[in-house]
Amino acid sequence: MTDREQFCTFQLGALFLGVRVHDVQEVIRYQDLTRVPLAPATVMGLINLRGQIVTAIDLRKRFRIEERAPDRLPMNVVVRTIDGPVSLLVDEIGDVLEVSGDLWEAPLETMNASTRELVRGIYKLEGKLLLELDVERALDTAAVV
Repeated sequence: MTDREQFCTFQLGALFLGVRVHDVQEVIRYQDLTRVPLAPATVMGLINLRGQIVTAIDLRKRFRIEERAPDRLPMNVVVRTIDGPVSLLVDEIGDVLEVSGDLWEAPLETMNASTRELVRGIYKLEGKLLLELDVERALDTAAVV
């Protein structure tokens, strides 16, 4: 891989993650959620995005990391899917980064299993690792017990 790719980055606990820019519809601040009875644990609810109903997935639960402090509201990374937009609830929005494909590596065997299954690959940046989120797997709420 020698091409350059742009990522919308965000923080999730100690994890620095990114989604390819062409998969992102928009990033927005916290929106009030409407809970959905009997929904999987990772589905935090529905948001109204300018008249369009969008499912909000809590990536903390999907990655099986501790819950967000009650005084910290999540941000929304709205991604495009074949079924329409879905919001990924994250801790903090970062910058758009352009990275070289030469920096890409497969997920490390030393990563915990829940993180490794949700990451397509890793970009070794100066001073940190950018984990490329596998959006399709992250949205697979049936995979979470």
